[in-house]
Amino acid sequence: MGERKRHRILMVSDFFYPNFGGVENHIYYLSQCLLKLGHKVVVMTHAYQNRSGVRYMTGGLKVYYVPWRPFLMQNTFPTFYGTLPIVRTILIRENISLVHGHQAFSTLCHEALMHARTMGYKVVFTDHSLYGFADAGSIHMNKVLQFTLAEVSQAICVSHTSKENTVLRSGLPPEKVFVIPNAVDTAMFKPAPTRLSRHEIVIVVISRLVYRKGADLLVEVIPEVCRLYPNVRFIVGGDGPKRVRLEEMREKHSLQDRVEMLGAVQHSQVRSVLITGHIFLNSSLTEAFCIAILEAASCGLLTVSTRVGGVPEVLPDDMVVLAKPDPSDMVQAIEKAISILPNIDPEEMHNRMKELYNWHDVAKRTEIVYDRALKCSKQNLLKRLSRYLSCGTWAGKLFCLVMIIDFIFWHLLQRWQPAEDIEAVPDFVLSHDQDDGIPGDNKNQSFG
Repeated sequence: MGERKRHRILMVSDFFYPNFGGVENHIYYLSQCLLKLGHKVVVMTHAYQNRSGVRYMTGGLKVYYVPWRPFLMQNTFPTFYGTLPIVRTILIRENISLVHGHQAFSTLCHEALMHARTMGYKVVFTDHSLYGFADAGSIHMNKVLQFTLAEVSQAICVSHTSKENTVLRSGLPPEKVFVIPNAVDTAMFKPAPTRLSRHEIVIVVISRLVYRKGADLLVEVIPEVCRLYPNVRFIVGGDGPKRVRLEEMREKHSLQDRVEMLGAVQHSQVRSVLITGHIFLNSSLTEAFCIAILEAASCGLLTVSTRVGGVPEVLPDDMVVLAKPDPSDMVQAIEKAISILPNIDPEEMHNRMKELYNWHDVAKRTEIVYDRALKCSKQNLLKRLSRYLSCGTWAGKLFCLVMIIDFIFWHLLQRWQPAEDIEAVPDFVLSHDQDDGIPGDNKNQSFG
């Protein structure tokens, strides 16, 4: 078997640490495992408050916090061509061979992939979310995605449901889209040392309290469960615009002693919250793949979740109870979960999660996608433009115009600042342990 090809990867997204979420965790853990496989990985994201410039994280992971501020929902303001000079400089300085963009509504991701394609780089895109087809926002987002993926080398989705959604929205050939699920750091998310008593059953909710995460369902489900089971208590971690409704529900039904509101929970504290409970409740209305379910299962909690998106693909049937996104059906699912709790062994569940979901496996599968992307043939501008023309009568022409202007700006930049005038940086290489552990969690890293 030939020697493994060493890739030089630029991960790009508006979503990265110190912000916390599923995309942020995915990029961090995937990057760490790719570093351990011997690849070079650099992350590019926008500045966070006073965090701007270059930072190094665990394992020698280099992060460019470019001086763009978030405009809306952690996204930078769309500039089309404003990011071209800095993207070009990073690609040349770091001698990048492949660009990997994450998340469909990341402005920085879309712009970086556009510039990388103009400069002849191979690009890979990972979609982490599901989108609709009917509302105005989804229609516009799907058209942007069609533009971005018109020339993508390969694409990755986190579930089969997500793959179907992405193929329908973007028009990508299904054979160019791979399914690689998320994973969980089982070394961090471990069950409690001693098993909890079942005299009082604790149901844990950790989620952003927004409409998409089903916060309105919780408002109706929690009082009914508390009425049916006097020994059930809820712990709700998370913050968001719907928190007010939950607070009002707690006051209305006098459940202050049975519903504990924690507010925002740092990722480093999630495990300590999870191990205080028996059941994890996920009420999302849409979800491509729910990492929170993996973290709860790894801590030995039985999961009750809405049957939406890619959630049914995440856990085996004996580790999760699924329900329709309907209050009465969710109450019945919680009743079923309470009845089967005596059969749940947290340690056994944790060991099964170790086998099912592993970041090193995710990295190795992503490595195969990179290999395939780099084998894709290179095309000239005219052939590339023909792909954009197929995106629609008017949109196709507009996309072609955008790419032609980007191509012209790139050539002007080459004349103004030739590539040989940009100093290449030496690689920062650390000796990595060869065990199967994942590099230490980011919670103790310097972000200041």
